[in-house]
Amino acid sequence: MKERIRLLDILRGFAILGTLGTNVWFFAYAGDTFATDQIADEYENGSFLESLVSMFVYGKMLSLLTIMFGVGLELKYQQAKRKNMTWPGTYLWILLFLFIEGFVHFALVMEYDVLMSYAITGLLVAFIVRGGSRRIKKGMIVSGVIHLLVTAFLVVFSFSELETESYDGSSEPTYEEQLPETWISQVQDRLQHFLMYREEAIFIIPMNTFLFLLGVRMMRAGVFYANERGQSLRKILFRMGLWIGLPLNALVFVPNDIVEFVVRYVFSPFLSIFYIAVVAKLLARTESWFMWTWFEYVGKMALSCYILQNVICSILFYSWGLGLGGQINAPLIVLSWLLISLLQIAISALCLHVWRIGPMEYIRSRALRRVTMKKAS
Repeated sequence: MKERIRLLDILRGFAILGTLGTNVWFFAYAGDTFATDQIADEYENGSFLESLVSMFVYGKMLSLLTIMFGVGLELKYQQAKRKNMTWPGTYLWILLFLFIEGFVHFALVMEYDVLMSYAITGLLVAFIVRGGSRRIKKGMIVSGVIHLLVTAFLVVFSFSELETESYDGSSEPTYEEQLPETWISQVQDRLQHFLMYREEAIFIIPMNTFLFLLGVRMMRAGVFYANERGQSLRKILFRMGLWIGLPLNALVFVPNDIVEFVVRYVFSPFLSIFYIAVVAKLLARTESWFMWTWFEYVGKMALSCYILQNVICSILFYSWGLGLGGQINAPLIVLSWLLISLLQIAISALCLHVWRIGPMEYIRSRALRRVTMKKAS
């Protein structure tokens, strides 16, 4: 059995807690993804704080998490090769579990779940990876081009809509008036408007495919290893993030929804790879820092923590819970993010200390074990 790479667990934990930094804003506005655009009108100095968080968190952590999923797929692929097992083989059962878990999570907890999209992406990438390095390169080119073309079409369409329509937001009912008030009504609403809520999950499949394959190639190249080659590759990532990623993502300070859209879906990965380089560099210099252990806890039970943070946010912000949605300002939303993160770290540490595995990871491993035992018999 190969030694576990600590940096990977730390990056997963960093990405999971960072993803909460995006989702907490949606929950804090009672699930309205568009309400955050109105923060300047509702809270003094809120616009700057939201833009600051958006520059460093929104889309970047999800891109990082997507890259890490690709890394995980590559590790499973290499494991299958070492054991002379067929590929994708049992990995298809992992993807099926991920899709089912994502659907349950979508229906019962959060309409903006990404796990279903990851499961479909994983299926595509699993067969691309089987074709070798040349197919991986082609897959990255094709998926990248498709994503850029679709994004460009949406941007052009948005500009044409702005030119041909005069929109009066005051004529529309507020989201608070539309949002189902009970948990059951929320579940019914998500199922009733399934395709509407899954639009983004479908739209990001080409981008996810590109980032999955990027994670595969980065793992094969040795980016995550603490050797001279890994350090050299991470220096390149650092420069790309510093000189390209930071300036492009700083465009979120331009008060324009279309610019923010492009930053989120095109420029975010440049800052994600910057985070990989920075975290690796800091880890090498301060290996015993307690925060690395905290990120590691979360990273080792990433699936459980992703679900847990959304359950906690649902209870805190939705009207059927404590009903804090729309009641707190931007600084308190950031404080909520930090407090929920600390709670997750504590729960992760407890679970790993007592059971050495997270609850969702345990369920998945048990389900996979049963499947493989039945196939063997």
